[in-house]
Amino acid sequence: KINLMPLSKYINNISALQFFQIFRFGVLLLISILFTKTHLAVREIGIYETILFLAGAVSFFWLSGLIQSLLPLYKNNKQTDKKNPAVFNAFLLISFFSLLASGIIYFARTPITSSIGNADIIPYIDLLCLYVLLSGPANLAEYIYLLTGQAKKLIYYGIISMTLQLLFVALPVVLGYPIIWGITGLVIISGLRVLWLLRLIFIHSGFSLNIPFIKEHLSLGYPLILSALLSGSAQYINDYIVSVYYDSETFAVFKYGAKQFPLIVLLASSFSNAMVPEFSGRPIPEVLSEIKRKSLKLMHLLFPATMVLLLTSHWLYPFVFNKMFQESASIFNILLLLVISYMVFPQTVLIGLKKTKQILFISLLEISLLISLSLILINFMGVRGVAAATVIAYCLERIFLILIIYKFIKIPPSAYIPLKKYLVYVVLLSAAFTASCFIHASVCS
Repeated sequence: KINLMPLSKYINNISALQFFQIFRFGVLLLISILFTKTHLAVREIGIYETILFLAGAVSFFWLSGLIQSLLPLYKNNKQTDKKNPAVFNAFLLISFFSLLASGIIYFARTPITSSIGNADIIPYIDLLCLYVLLSGPANLAEYIYLLTGQAKKLIYYGIISMTLQLLFVALPVVLGYPIIWGITGLVIISGLRVLWLLRLIFIHSGFSLNIPFIKEHLSLGYPLILSALLSGSAQYINDYIVSVYYDSETFAVFKYGAKQFPLIVLLASSFSNAMVPEFSGRPIPEVLSEIKRKSLKLMHLLFPATMVLLLTSHWLYPFVFNKMFQESASIFNILLLLVISYMVFPQTVLIGLKKTKQILFISLLEISLLISLSLILINFMGVRGVAAATVIAYCLERIFLILIIYKFIKIPPSAYIPLKKYLVYVVLLSAAFTASCFIHASVCS
């Protein structure tokens, strides 16, 4: 067993969930890298990546919405025998949506494969459906550890489950077997995670149907589901706009630049999700103060890291990729400015207070702004205009959420945002971005 004692003082719900998400990302990246070093042809790697893409595309929005809406409900449903029906009933909901998504892929296989132009995945549709069916509920396991305050066990679970995924998926291919063995391994490890999840449900929840909870969960969750769907569509909208205005070469340059720094997204989203359950059973001012204090620690890490990337990306891009993607660094730098919006957490406050409909309304406004600004700025700044529109739309979204909290809930921004230090970081980040543009004027112009 891995000894975490020397790190105990750093282990809590937030750090454990952040570790889990980063470790999972690292394993998925390592699998992709290992595949490129094996006998697999590019076509076979494309099949694997397409399966992951389709599974994510049909499930990311409802899975995100249902899990986020479970977090503020959990403690309110705690019962005297230490069993909580919330987990089992959330499992039923997620399983229903997984079955629905799996069925859509199975019965609409022809139009789906035609729309993505990859008929190679047709022999793997059954495995894809099984993966979608199992992987959705499997994602609930780490949040049971979070909700029950078992931070160390969450870390152990992450290390063990994701190491097994590395072995089940990559090892058969490394040993010379075809890609179908890797995809089968993906299904098997998802099935094992579901079996472990059922064990956790038996311990912490039991198997009792609770219709009122399911109704409450859906009522709280549907705005978050629609909001996640709208937010997730932003990338596809940007890709479509660029593809209409420019040729495939420029589109490739844009796509390589539009790769957000994953550490920022993973740490920020994990922090937000870990803080939501704290609103149940604790005084609101106390939770807001904790968000303010702990988000500042996150700023101390991510703002300096982003500034370093801003000043070095124009040298790193040709080294990591090649000189053809030099201009991609400019797009990457613009999108690094998204850290400005990621480091404030009004959405966490609203979800914690169960005000999810406001988030949906602002998401609708955000996507409208994104489309409008992209179509305007692309005419003045080229593909960099689309990236700039994304940053502006995301920042405005956060501002609107902050204003809603201030106007309707009477909570000032200073209650949960370390405003002075945050603004100092924003000024320093802007200076680093400007310096980068001056240093690499030939590319940024």
